[in-house]
Amino acid sequence: MTVDEHTTSATGGGLKRELKVVDAAAFSIGLIGPVGAAALLGTGAAGILGGGATWAFVFALIGVCLVAYGFIKLSRYIAHTGSVYATVGLTLGPRAGFVAGWALFLAYVTIGAGSTMEIGLFFTQLLNDLGIKADPDWIIVAIIAMALVVVVGRSEVRIITRVLLYAELIGAALVTILSIIVLVRLGTGSAPGGLTLNWSFLALPKGTDITTIAAASVFGFLAFAGFEGAATLGEETTHPKRDIPRALMIAVAIVGAFYVLTIIGQSLGYGTSAAGVKHFVSSGAPYGDLGRAYVGPWLADLLTLSATVSLFAISVGTLSGAARILFALARGAGMTGHVARVSKIGAPVTALFVSAGLATLVMVIERLTNASVLDATFWSLTIGTIALLVAYALATVGATRFLFFGNRTRTPKWQIVVPILALVLVIYTLYKNAVGLEAPYSWFPYIVLVWLVIGVAISFRRGLAESTRRSLESSDVP
Repeated sequence: MTVDEHTTSATGGGLKRELKVVDAAAFSIGLIGPVGAAALLGTGAAGILGGGATWAFVFALIGVCLVAYGFIKLSRYIAHTGSVYATVGLTLGPRAGFVAGWALFLAYVTIGAGSTMEIGLFFTQLLNDLGIKADPDWIIVAIIAMALVVVVGRSEVRIITRVLLYAELIGAALVTILSIIVLVRLGTGSAPGGLTLNWSFLALPKGTDITTIAAASVFGFLAFAGFEGAATLGEETTHPKRDIPRALMIAVAIVGAFYVLTIIGQSLGYGTSAAGVKHFVSSGAPYGDLGRAYVGPWLADLLTLSATVSLFAISVGTLSGAARILFALARGAGMTGHVARVSKIGAPVTALFVSAGLATLVMVIERLTNASVLDATFWSLTIGTIALLVAYALATVGATRFLFFGNRTRTPKWQIVVPILALVLVIYTLYKNAVGLEAPYSWFPYIVLVWLVIGVAISFRRGLAESTRRSLESSDVP
């Protein structure tokens, strides 16, 4: 039985194979949401590495490339809407696959919640910049945004990928133009405050070592969160084993180049002195600040609007991805209820409602703590990053076993160093973000651990492993 036959028989309607490589790449890029991510995460990295914040993104880019190796290789053999659920399930066993999918589902839900909360921050900033004196409670803005996410997310997948692509293209073009203008004005000596173009963005604070860079790289890893999103379209892409690997490579390359240019522009644009770094770290809208200082208020407003739209795109992408993973988990477990079904247009609508409902619950709980929108955003994103790294670690182990300890591929043996380095880097980053932290960040690893324990318990449900195995084996692995 093929994947398509299994999907149809289990759901009464199948996911539609209609996407091309550009659609899959757009889904990954939109799920990453580089414009919205860079609008906030650069400040987090600067808070640890100062003017050398660029290193956090370089370190993360190297790590993501290493991790992407396993996803790219496996996607040439495995095409499944469950992403790591399928790749881990087919390489390490159905229970491990279920837990990996369970972890990725949590990552997408919490990152989606964090991105939606962040919309409240930038939307309020935009209103103020336009002279509209309003300060709506961020939870109200976030809930309205979540409702719009559901409206878009229940559309045909081709429409979703186009929304993500256009939202990011417009924003990325504006941010790139800003970065170039900043660098040109710095190079020509016409920058505000007498700042000049120099190499100080590569200088690290005294006493910085690899452990500090690794701690800061969580912001870089989070900035790339979702690069593997194209893998969730394995059953909706016309030629998945050819196009999904290409889409993953395109997404990492484009987003990586964008991040490096953007963080250099931000670091030098604010200045790498103590005062410049302090201004950068404390900025709630770095695009707006730089746009206003280097060009004018009109560009600042456009950039803030672009960041808001990009954050909306991240929410659409992550929750659409979460819905597909939940659908795959339910289908693989042999469920026949609405979560394991798709609509007439091929969208896992019920799974989307569940994902959006959980994300909304996360937002409401954080609002009840009286947290500021910035704190609430970082809390949710940090939980998502930890869960994401767990999924990456399992996927990397699975890729290593499949590629180098079986007879199904002809992968050169020397390449085993790539997933080994990826695993070391992911585990070390997990360690740095789970040990020695102050509350509430010290609580987050335990939240993820509890979630994983629940997933493990569910995986031992009678008949689930066998049902999952049958579902995954229909994925046409040679």
